[in-house]
Amino acid sequence: MRFFNTTGPVVPADHYSLPPLERLNFNEVRTLIHDKRYFVLHAPRQTGKTSALLALRDRLNSGAEGDYRGVYINVEVGQAGREDVPRAMRAILNDLALQARFALRDEFVADIRLGVLEEAGPDDAFKEVLSRWAQADPRPLVLLIDEIDALVGDTLLSVLRQLRAGYVLRPEGFPQSVVLCGVRDVRDYRIHSGSEKTIIAGGSAFNVKAESLRLGDFSQDEVRALLAQHTEETGQVFTEGALQRVWTQSQGQPWLVNALAAQTCFRNPSGRDRGRSITADDIDEAQEQLIARRETHLDQLADKLQEERVRRVVEPLLSGGDEREFTARDLEHVRDLGLVAFDTPLRIANPIYAEVVPRELTVAAQEGLVQDTAWYIDADGGLDVVALLTAFQAFFREHSEHWVRRFDYQEAGPQLLLQAFLQRIVNGGGRIEREYGLGRGRTDLLIIWPLDGRTRKFVIECKILRKSLERTVSEGLRQTAAYMDRCGAEAGHLVIFDRGDGRWEDKVYCRRESCGGTEIYVWGM
Repeated sequence: MRFFNTTGPVVPADHYSLPPLERLNFNEVRTLIHDKRYFVLHAPRQTGKTSALLALRDRLNSGAEGDYRGVYINVEVGQAGREDVPRAMRAILNDLALQARFALRDEFVADIRLGVLEEAGPDDAFKEVLSRWAQADPRPLVLLIDEIDALVGDTLLSVLRQLRAGYVLRPEGFPQSVVLCGVRDVRDYRIHSGSEKTIIAGGSAFNVKAESLRLGDFSQDEVRALLAQHTEETGQVFTEGALQRVWTQSQGQPWLVNALAAQTCFRNPSGRDRGRSITADDIDEAQEQLIARRETHLDQLADKLQEERVRRVVEPLLSGGDEREFTARDLEHVRDLGLVAFDTPLRIANPIYAEVVPRELTVAAQEGLVQDTAWYIDADGGLDVVALLTAFQAFFREHSEHWVRRFDYQEAGPQLLLQAFLQRIVNGGGRIEREYGLGRGRTDLLIIWPLDGRTRKFVIECKILRKSLERTVSEGLRQTAAYMDRCGAEAGHLVIFDRGDGRWEDKVYCRRESCGGTEIYVWGM
């Protein structure tokens, strides 16, 4: 039986999968190779880049595109060498020999690599091996280099410069076409050269690049087609609600789609019953399990939050403010990581990442908060949100200055502290959904609390006091009421954080207001 793949390249015989080359603009790729171009393929991690490269290699070697030799190489093997260019180059040439043997049954590279490395030296050996190999066979050579941006400093510079230097020899004396594949476009590389004591732009080190292609996420139709393969093979149906939920939460990010389906259909005992349909609730349960387990994909993404250029983009998203310190380069970097969507207004790429970001930033705070869920559960098992916010209000007054300073993202500190407090309580029996983004002027939280076969929903909207209190409350009430209506929430709470220097006696209050017939609690903090 095939299964949903979350580790490594897809193997169609083992995995539910979409044809990798159909996800590329293959006609454009074919033209670039035919025209002897060097180009870049980039996309976030675990999007399907390696699967696409391997499929392209096999297509070239099948003869379907002409009489080519296609070879794939993963230069991540040279990463351990860091800026030790001889050590890294030996590892890269060894992998090139292995891949040539595997894909082409060709021992040429294996026979010459060590002699060339000794003779030509590490800063010329890669070029020399490729040149001799290209001349040894009349068939054009196409080199597919994966994980190029895993290389560091002078090692990366050496590889890029050797490829650039050999470019004029193609196709008789060098690969006809080279594809550089990684997370980022080569133009965004800022390479610190230890030997030259300077920063060198990747675009200048590899200025023979003709195009930069980006591998996108799955479309909604592709998500449905992937999940349909499981139904066809097992008979297990995804309800329409489940199909829509996978798409909504993942926005087609390939690893997320596969991980949600794998958790639901193969890891959870209820999902292994093939006679039972997969529902939207099953997808929600799988999402929470993936996040709580801090799966490697999500953990790697969260780790990027510590980068200063990532913070400059993400912090104003979390706070909902209009202020921005980030540059166009910062934004390109965060988009290349897959953390931020390409459309406007600026937002986190999908709801799962939007959930991971604040939870990761508050994980230490959650552990430090001494709270007991039972304090906020009423006799019927319902969540007492008024009691919960009353407790947070007292906590915030006493401890906010100390706690907010703990966050790297201090501009969004009050919202993050509230979310840490809520997560500590709600995670015992319900869940929180979050909406935030640049220029929204607010952070929307939706508490979902199952009770006796039904779902209770509570809206909490957070705003920073930036204008007059009257204007902030009036605007916030309209926004809260609209969000309540959209979500079908039974109660709404508007939290106003006043970060000014005024007295706490003036900042702290709770009152009920009405907006269009909807009663809303307003909390000052």
